[in-house]
Amino acid sequence: MIGDRFRVEGRVAVVTGAGRGIGAASAVALAEAGADVALSARTESQLDEVAERIGKLGRRAVALPADLSDPDAAAALAERAVAALGRLDIVVNNVGGALPRAFLDTEPAHLENAFQFNVGNAHALTRAAVPHLLAAGGGAVVNVSSVMGRVAGRGYLAYGSAKAALAHYTRLAAFDLAPRIRVNAIAVGSVATSALDIVMSDDGLRAQMEAATPLHRIGDPEDVAAAVVYLASPAAAYVTGSVLRVDGGTDAPNLDLGLPDLEGPR
Repeated sequence: MIGDRFRVEGRVAVVTGAGRGIGAASAVALAEAGADVALSARTESQLDEVAERIGKLGRRAVALPADLSDPDAAAALAERAVAALGRLDIVVNNVGGALPRAFLDTEPAHLENAFQFNVGNAHALTRAAVPHLLAAGGGAVVNVSSVMGRVAGRGYLAYGSAKAALAHYTRLAAFDLAPRIRVNAIAVGSVATSALDIVMSDDGLRAQMEAATPLHRIGDPEDVAAAVVYLASPAAAYVTGSVLRVDGGTDAPNLDLGLPDLEGPR
């Protein structure tokens, strides 16, 4: 049955940013597909709630709180996951982000921090995970990138640059780690997570964003979680180095931040 290829029975995944939103949905979806899951984020109480949901599915889950802005803490997750759950087969690099800023308000340090948080820490965990993935017979890495790594819009210089770098990191890492480890990414569009709380609570902003999205809706975390399961499972056994769009068809920013043109001598 083709549906069996989407199962990840007996495998262990580590998911970062797993306390809420896309990370939590991905962790639960992987458990529903048969995996045991190591969960990491800063807030232990959120991780405990997700772990409880996974436990009710009959799978094992362990909460591994960490400050994932620290590359050493990110790297340590691989060993912690194996110590808790016995092996490691799947890595989901979900944690990331950067605040929007106007061009002249974006310091070089903002770019450096965005790159480290979105790319450097993903690399730290992936690099540490490689020996464990190989010991388990191979594995899959899924990186969560963004539509802003592909399209241009004002205010997203640091975030978009970092997510574009993560997308190309995915392609390069896929070559480095083939054939035994597959590396893919998801370019996520506007999804109803805490990052969009302002939009979701404002009918006007939400209507603007929905109208500017070809599918005329904002995504659910489960939309992304389904793609995570696919890329992590044998269903994607012949897929590596790919960036899968889960963005409602977006080809331009669907929310105008209202940043004006620069003023200068005329």
